Amino acid sequence: MSPSQGPVPREHETVGAYALGILDDAEATAFEAHLAGCEWCARQLDELAGMEPMLAALADLPGSGSTPAIGESLSARPAPRLVEKLVDEVAEHRARKRRRGFYTVAAAAALIIAGPLAVAAVNGGPDGGGQVAAAPAQAQFQNTADRRTATDPTTHVTATVALQEKAWGTQGVLRLKNVKGPLKCSLVLVAKDGQRVTMSSWSVPAWGYGVPGARTEQSKKPLYIGGAAAFKPNEIDHFEVVTFDGKKLVQVDA
Repeated sequence: MSPSQGPVPREHETVGAYALGILDDAEATAFEAHLAGCEWCARQLDELAGMEPMLAALADLPGSGSTPAIGESLSARPAPRLVEKLVDEVAEHRARKRRRGFYTVAAAAALIIAGPLAVAAVNGGPDGGGQVAAAPAQAQFQNTADRRTATDPTTHVTATVALQEKAWGTQGVLRLKNVKGPLKCSLVLVAKDGQRVTMSSWSVPAWGYGVPGARTEQSKKPLYIGGAAAFKPNEIDHFEVVTFDGKKLVQVDA
C-alpha cells in the first residue's frame, strides 16, 4: 500500500476493514470472494493476523461512551482512508521490528481512529485472562445455526459448513479440523445439477489446523474461512474440501 507501489485497487483497500471486522455481511462476503483469488490480499491479511487482541485494548477510547458488547456494530465506522492508514501503520511497524509488542501499534491506531470504535470488550476470567471477539469468519460461524458436519474415514479430516441463505445465493463458513500441510485447498460446492463452484481457497501450513494433541496452540486451532456461491441452499447437493492436485479430503452432504 505504500505510495511507491502505485495506486492500490479498490478491492485491496478492503483488507484493513475486513481485519478490523467493520464490514457488513455483503461487504465481507464480497471481499472473501475476492480474497480467494488474490495472493496480495492474502499476504496482507496474514500480516494483520492477531490484531483483534491488540484492538480490544482500544475498546474504551475517549468519547466512546460505554464499552460495546461483543457482536455490536460500529457506532462510527472509520473512513476507508483511515483504515488504509492503519493497515500501513501495522505493516510498517512489523517490517521495522517484529519483536516489539502489538500494543505499540495499538497506540498508533488510537491516534489514527479518532472517534468511537466498537471492538470487543476484554472480559476477565477466573484466571485473570481476557477474551476478545472472534475473527469475522469465526464469529459468523458461531452465529449460524444451520451447520452440516462430516469426517472422512480415510483422511480423518473433519469439516463443518455453516450456511446462510441470501437473496443472491448462499453464504457459507467452513470450519476445518485435523488437517496437516503443506497443502493448498479449496472448498467446492457441488450443485444438484452437477455444476461445481469453488467458494474459497487457502493454504494449510505444515503444522496444520485443528490437530488433536498438537504441541502448539496454533496447531490446535481449527481453520475458519468464508465463501459464497450463487446457488440457494436447496440447490446444493454437497460440499468437498479438495487439494489443488485433486485429492478429496472430506465431503459434507448438504
